[in-house]
Amino acid sequence: MACANTSWSEENFSCSICLDVFNSPVTTACGHNFCRTCITKFWDEQVQYKCPVCNEIFHTRPDLRVNTFLSELAAQIRTTVRVKEKPCVEPAEIPCDVCTGNQLKAVKSCLMCFTSYCQTHLEPHQRVARLQKHRLVEPMDRLEDRMCKKHDRLLELFCQTEQVCVCVLCTVTDHKSHPVVPLKEEYEVKTVQLGKTVTDVPQKIQERKQKIKEIKDAVELSNKDADREIAHGGQVFTALIGCVEKGRDEFNQTVKEKLKSTVKRAEDLIKELEQEIEDLTNRSSKVKRLSHTEDHLHFLQTFRSLKDPPPTRDWTTVEVRPPSYVGTLRRSLDQLEETLNMEMKKLFDDAVLKRVQQYEVDVTLDPDTAHPKLILSEDGKQVHDGGVRKILPDNPKRFTKYLSVLTRQSFSSGRFYFEVQVKDNTEWGLGVARESIDRKKVRQSGPLRRVTGLFGTTMMSGYLEITLLSVSLGELSSRRWGCLLIMMRVWSPSMMWKPGFISTLLLAAPSLSLSIQSSVQVHLKEVETLPP
Repeated sequence: MACANTSWSEENFSCSICLDVFNSPVTTACGHNFCRTCITKFWDEQVQYKCPVCNEIFHTRPDLRVNTFLSELAAQIRTTVRVKEKPCVEPAEIPCDVCTGNQLKAVKSCLMCFTSYCQTHLEPHQRVARLQKHRLVEPMDRLEDRMCKKHDRLLELFCQTEQVCVCVLCTVTDHKSHPVVPLKEEYEVKTVQLGKTVTDVPQKIQERKQKIKEIKDAVELSNKDADREIAHGGQVFTALIGCVEKGRDEFNQTVKEKLKSTVKRAEDLIKELEQEIEDLTNRSSKVKRLSHTEDHLHFLQTFRSLKDPPPTRDWTTVEVRPPSYVGTLRRSLDQLEETLNMEMKKLFDDAVLKRVQQYEVDVTLDPDTAHPKLILSEDGKQVHDGGVRKILPDNPKRFTKYLSVLTRQSFSSGRFYFEVQVKDNTEWGLGVARESIDRKKVRQSGPLRRVTGLFGTTMMSGYLEITLLSVSLGELSSRRWGCLLIMMRVWSPSMMWKPGFISTLLLAAPSLSLSIQSSVQVHLKEVETLPP
């Protein structure tokens, strides 16, 4: 399609300020025309009001009058200019390299001439026999980039060694020993690789989104842990402050009691001294009166009672010394330290126990796995050694070499906690077993116990033997097997519970195992929020 032309002259209808076709033209007193917006802005920025064309100065800001005639002509000019300036080639299209002035859309590009042609200028390539041999392709941009800059030949091969496009002459010079293939062949290979990349990108994006979620979850969990720790720390510090204040009060009370004892003794001595002073004063008065009497009989009769002085205490060795406070503060601090240690241990132990005792799950012992000597309660919660081997049908699940029994319930993932109460001074064993544990053969002790699929702890005649699990009677212990976290506490009625350090072991296990020669009660509690 040919581009539209116009016979209008735009110069007479252009604003001398913006150099564009008038928009709302107005006329000044000197007769020149401007866009209303342009002349208004021009005068707003000037000190004097003058015409931008003739520089005539106005003492006051002139009134602008709309030029109706010029406005109508300018509207027509703008319409014509829009038609004139409409490109014959869309922005996304390749223009003809031969067209002068307004370029038309190219329909083909010649890889021999390195020129793009519109339908009109392509005619020689379709008519002339020599030009018909040229290779025509769909319109391409920047054909000069398809030329080898060294040999000025078409880039139509690909060097697989240096991963660059080359021409025919490059294959016999710089790339002589390199494997080269046609561009189309390498294009197909790279297209497959690109397709794989395109396929991998969504997966990588999803993986990174998942990682972002994990990080955010970790941050959220960290915030919750921080809040919990702050709350727990507040409780601990409050309790410790209470202990310190109590220790201070006890120290003050001790000092005050010593002072009170000293003051009381001093008051008693003063009271006794005052009594003696009073007695001596009375005797002195009687002696003076008697010394002035002239009644011989009265004098002699009274003299006998006044001859001996009243009984008094020897005060030369009596003294009141200030109480000694040496060691009082030291003893109070030692007692406070002991109290604080006990209180901190109790607070932390209670916190650990509270965190694992959150969700209780009912479990029962499986009679089909129990050794023939074991006797289970009806509810499946207790087991003890009956001493007599019962005649029971043998099955693959039953233990025959060890006095052992498994629970009906098994666990392959998650976290759980259980408590077992045992009687004192009896033989017992407790642990967690794989489902595949051999129930018919003798299990070896020591490190080989790991191979059998059992971990746990045993007590023989009151002595605790550690096997794979570092735990003492009454202490909390744990092991991690794969995604299974097992926490165990063994206790007897006569023992205080003392929680211990939680450690981990990377294995895998689904079921609880009890090897019992005493009465045992099992309580299993699953914990979902404990950290590893």
